[in-house]
Amino acid sequence: MIFYRKDTDNIVTLTLDMSGRNFNVLNHEIVETFVPIIRHLQEEKSKKKLRGIIITSAKKNFLFGGDLEYLYRNYSPEEIFNFAEKLQGFFRDIESPGVPVVAAINGTALGTGFELALACHHRIAIDSPDIRLGHPEVSLGLMPGSGGVIRLLWLLGIEKAFHVLTNGKRLRPQEALNVGIIDELAKDVPDMIARAKHFLLNKKEGRRPWDIKGETIPDGTVKDAEVAQKVRLLAASLVKKNHLNFPAPHTILNTLVEGSKVDFDTACRIESRYFTQLLMRPETRNMIKAFWFDNNAIRSGANRPKGYGKFRPQKVGIIGAGVMGSGIAFECLRRGLEVVIKDVSKSVAERGREYVIKQLNSFVQEGKLLPSEQDDCLKKLSTTENAEAFADCDLVIEAVFENKMVKTKVLREAELHMDQYSLFATNTVSIPITELGSNANHPENFVGLHFFSPVEQSPLVEIVKGKQTSNETVARAFDFVKRIKKTPIVVKDNWGFYAARVQNTFILEGIQMLQEGYPAALIENLGVQAGMPKGALALADDLSLDLVLRYEDLAAQHYGPKYIQHPAVTALQIMLEEEKRRGAYKATGFYDYDNKTRIHLWEGLTDIFTNKKTTFDADELKERLLFVQVLEAIWCLQEGIINSIPEANLGSIFGWGFPPFKGGVIQYVNDYGIERFVKKCKVYEDEHGPRFQVPKMLREMAEGQAVFA
Repeated sequence: MIFYRKDTDNIVTLTLDMSGRNFNVLNHEIVETFVPIIRHLQEEKSKKKLRGIIITSAKKNFLFGGDLEYLYRNYSPEEIFNFAEKLQGFFRDIESPGVPVVAAINGTALGTGFELALACHHRIAIDSPDIRLGHPEVSLGLMPGSGGVIRLLWLLGIEKAFHVLTNGKRLRPQEALNVGIIDELAKDVPDMIARAKHFLLNKKEGRRPWDIKGETIPDGTVKDAEVAQKVRLLAASLVKKNHLNFPAPHTILNTLVEGSKVDFDTACRIESRYFTQLLMRPETRNMIKAFWFDNNAIRSGANRPKGYGKFRPQKVGIIGAGVMGSGIAFECLRRGLEVVIKDVSKSVAERGREYVIKQLNSFVQEGKLLPSEQDDCLKKLSTTENAEAFADCDLVIEAVFENKMVKTKVLREAELHMDQYSLFATNTVSIPITELGSNANHPENFVGLHFFSPVEQSPLVEIVKGKQTSNETVARAFDFVKRIKKTPIVVKDNWGFYAARVQNTFILEGIQMLQEGYPAALIENLGVQAGMPKGALALADDLSLDLVLRYEDLAAQHYGPKYIQHPAVTALQIMLEEEKRRGAYKATGFYDYDNKTRIHLWEGLTDIFTNKKTTFDADELKERLLFVQVLEAIWCLQEGIINSIPEANLGSIFGWGFPPFKGGVIQYVNDYGIERFVKKCKVYEDEHGPRFQVPKMLREMAEGQAVFA
C-alpha cells in the first residue's frame, strides 16, 4: 500500500499504491498504514539518519478525496468531528517530523488528497494537461475539513483562499502554480523526483510559516480594517449570488475569518467544527446525493442497455453551423474527436469554424486549454456543403431549424453517404423522434440527442429512444455522450421528453401567478430566491412564448379529452395574439429588450395583469413554483418517461436548473417528507386546481411510509 525506499542521501521516498484500486483514496486504511511509518521516520530523524521525505504515487493519480460514503451515511456529529480531528492530526504529523517533506504530484490530487499535498513543505507537479489539482468540495456542498482551509489561509490570505475554495475549480498544474498552491512544475517523473531531491538537499529543516514565530497571514487578518471591509463585501456578494441557499461558501468564509484570529492549531479545530456542522445540513447531504451518488450511478451505466460493446467514435458529422451545431462541434473537438460541419454552403459552414475559434480562444485565455491543444482541435475540424463528407463518420448529428420537412431533408441527404452502421441523431426539442425516424433508411440507428443551450456550459444530454430505435443504438449514444464528458439520461419519446416537459410547469406557474395579480417582479425574485437560475417569465422569453404554448398543446393532444388545460394558457394567448409579444428572439416578451439584450420587465404587464394582490405568502409562492416541477417529474417516473431516480434528479439540476441544494426533483420530496408533501399538495389542489394532484405512485408511498431510494 505504501512503499518505503531510502537512498544514500538519507532521503526517503514513500510511494502510495492502494491495492485493489485503480486510484489512491485517502481513507482510514491509508491513514492507519501511515502511523508506524511516521513513527519510524521520527526515530530516523532523532538518529540523524533522515534528510528529507518525498511522497508520490505509483498510480496515474496522486491521491483522491476522502470517504464520502462514510461521511454521507454517518449522522453522528461527534463521530464526524473525531474523524476530521484524526485527519488533522495525521497531516500535522506529516508536516512536523522536523525534516522537509515534498509532495511529488505525478497525477490528479483533489479534495482530501490535495490536503495531503498542502501538509507537505513543498509541492511539485508534472505539467500535464490531464492533471487536476485543488479543492472542488464546494461543488458537493462541502468544504475541506482536515486543515485545507487554514493552510490555504496561511498560504494565500483570506481573500485569495476564499476564491480558490469557493469557485470549485479543478486547476491544471500551470493554473495551480499561478494561484500559488503549488511551488514548481516538472516535465516528467524523473524531472519531478530530481527537483524534489534538489529541494531536500538544500533545505536543512522543514518548518511551516504557522510554526515560525513572527510569521503572519498574507495581507493580514480580519482584525485589520481593510481586510474586514473585504470580508464584508465577500459576505454581501454571497448573499446576492445564492440567497443563503448554499451553506458551504458561507461556512468557508466563516472558517477563514475566525481562523485568522487565532493560532494555527486552534484554527484547525475551528475548521473541524465547521466541517461537522456543514455535513449535518440537509442541503449538503442533498448535494452529495445528487452530485456524487446519483452522478456515479448514471455514469457507471446503470441505465445503459446491457450486452453491447463500448462504442468508440472517432469522427462526428454536424449538420447546421448555428450556435447549437457549432457548440456541439466544439465540445466534440475539445474531447479529441474529428469533426466535419456541413451547411447549405461552404461559407455558411465556415461560421461554425469562426464560432469554434472564438470558444477556443476564450478557453485558452481562461486557462482551460493550452495553446497546443487549441491547434490540435483546429486540425481536426473541417467544413463542407457536401454530404459526401459523412462517408467516414461514426455519428452524424443534425442541429437545424425546428421544422420536420427541413430535418427530413438533411436526414435523407446524409444517409445517401453514411455507412449503414453509423448513427444519425437529431437535436430536436419538440418533434417526436419516432415520427422523424420513420423517414430514415435505418430507423434502428436513429436516435434523439437533445443538447441544452449553451452547449459548452450545460452538462446534460437527453438520449431519446424512438419506437424503432434499437437498444444497441441507445448504448452507443450513451457512450458518445460520456465520451464528450456530458451526463447522459435515457428518456422515452413523448411530448417535451423529460426536461422540457417538467420545466414548462415552472414557467406556466409563474405566468399563472401573474394572471392571479401578483407583481411580475415579485414572481421573478421569488423564483430566484427559491433556487432557480432565473425567473419563470425570463425563462418563458428565452424559450419563446410560442414554444411554451406548443408544449401545452402537445400535452393536450397526448392526453386527449380528459386533459384539463392549464389556466396560464389564457395569459399566454393574450401575450401572443393580442400583444404580439413572442419572446427574446423577437425582442419582445414579458421583458423589454435592447438589441436582444434583456433590459427590464415590460411596463405594459401592469395594464394587462392588474397587480391586485396587496399581500402574499413568499414561502407559499416559492413552494408552488417548486411543487409543480416535482409533481410533473413524478408523473414522468410513473409513466416511464424517465426510468430512474438518479436520472430524474440530475436531469432536473443539469437540464433546467432545479435548485441543486434540494438534490433534484425527487430528492426534494425525501427532504420535505413524503407524507407532509402529499398533505400540502392536497391543500394546493383545493386552492389552485388539479395540477397539484398527487400521482398514484406517490400516494401509495405516503401510505406505506416509504421513501425514494
